[in-house]
Amino acid sequence: MPDALWWDEEDAAHIRSRSTRYPGATDIEPEWTLEAAADPACVVRDPDPKSRAAYTRLIGYSPGAGFVLTVIVDPEDFSGVTAWRTRGVDLRHYLEGKGTADD
Repeated sequence: MPDALWWDEEDAAHIRSRSTRYPGATDIEPEWTLEAAADPACVVRDPDPKSRAAYTRLIGYSPGAGFVLTVIVDPEDFSGVTAWRTRGVDLRHYLEGKGTADD
């Protein structure tokens, strides 16, 4: 799946402008999400336990961004839905090397 991740223009613009909707948020470049998805240590939650739409959650490091990203992907066509800088339990799981679907 990571090789097939892509963004339509509207969703790419959405993640590039996170700071306009969420004060203090980091704007995300779509290229960073491709790096995060290709991270060998990427945590995959399929389906994402927090998704009502059965999307997939990817948690991986982006060298371009310099931090870990959470990327939400539509499993039907592997399009990016949204992305943000990872925090909290997802960051802890990534850093601890966890991430099997059974976690």
